[in-house]
Amino acid sequence: MWNTLHVGDNLDVLPRLEPGSVDVVYTDPPYNTGNDFAYADRFRDGSHPDPYAGRHAAWTAMMRPRLEAVREALAPHGAVFVSIDDNEVAHLRLLMDEVFGEANFLAQVVVNLNPKGRQLGRGFATSHEYVLAYARHLPGCVVDGSTTESVDEADFPLTSPDGRRFRYLPLRNTNKKFNPLTTPTLHFPLYGDPVTGRVSVSEFEGSLALTPVFGDGRPAVWRWSRPRVDERPDDLECRVIRGRAGERADIFQRDWLHREGGRRKKLRTIWLAEEIGSTDTAVAELKALVGHVFESPKPTGLVRRILSTLPDDVVVLDPFAGSGTTGHAVALANAADGGARRCISINSAEPTREGSNARLAGLATVADITRARLEAVAERVGGGLAVHPSAEPPVVGTTG
Repeated sequence: MWNTLHVGDNLDVLPRLEPGSVDVVYTDPPYNTGNDFAYADRFRDGSHPDPYAGRHAAWTAMMRPRLEAVREALAPHGAVFVSIDDNEVAHLRLLMDEVFGEANFLAQVVVNLNPKGRQLGRGFATSHEYVLAYARHLPGCVVDGSTTESVDEADFPLTSPDGRRFRYLPLRNTNKKFNPLTTPTLHFPLYGDPVTGRVSVSEFEGSLALTPVFGDGRPAVWRWSRPRVDERPDDLECRVIRGRAGERADIFQRDWLHREGGRRKKLRTIWLAEEIGSTDTAVAELKALVGHVFESPKPTGLVRRILSTLPDDVVVLDPFAGSGTTGHAVALANAADGGARRCISINSAEPTREGSNARLAGLATVADITRARLEAVAERVGGGLAVHPSAEPPVVGTTG
């Protein structure tokens, strides 16, 4: 079963999940717009004299126990990703430092969800929100902050006789922190022939002895050890280059473009709408399944990018499931690559607004929206759906 929905306050449901049973959390909690929170706030004292500071304090009080419960559900190798806007990003960052530990911070991603910018109100046309990412325990975290989708074939302009694309990278380590004093084992001669391109750890007829140097002539180190050079000589080439002191021979790595998903590239911390989708994209995705019944859903592309940094069999948790974007994204990812991801979605039975599109469509609660979407996803994409109503205790430690 790819998707499971628990209906109820997440503060009641989360403690019933088996500790450490979740690999990754993505969630889009209610933003602090100045309105009352639908989620029960058992920690607010209402005594703050500054209404703005009081709003921040109330929002933080609502979020803290939920993030603490999320932390307990996360496996030691897991991570949490939380969407937020400018209203609370500063307070959420401090809160997550407190709950997850500042040392476990992964990234603060800027997400360009509204490319045109918001034209209402004063000031600038805001076109971004954020995703804050923290590991449960950074040294063991399975998140790989890279993906195959960000690799640009244009970065590999050369083609080998057998049709493979590649580029040249200096075998010399260009970082001056690495030099014969700091890394003496990587400073040694290699032998190369700039006519044939051949490279070897041993001298051969026609070869030149080459040691790594920086552009200014100071000694450098190689990026590869002798054994690695010996194992992969065909990935190296001796070439003549023009340096500051004129022409000289140097050794380069043929860096191959692997079309079958082998190459990955680090993700930048600005995610553009053309890469992951926008709020308009998200509304269209939801409309195609159940109608225009939720005001600000997130695009499935945002969640799928997060999933692309993780193994394809993770258990995903969304404690503020909203319109069901996370469960939808998990189903799409599984259908695309044959993965075995599972998603636990939690949403409260908060009433939809009287006269809203959702209410007119017969969806009395926000959880009804989540359920309607995930049912449509199960029908169109596959993977099924198990629903645990609020009156029924959730199945602990499983997604059905």
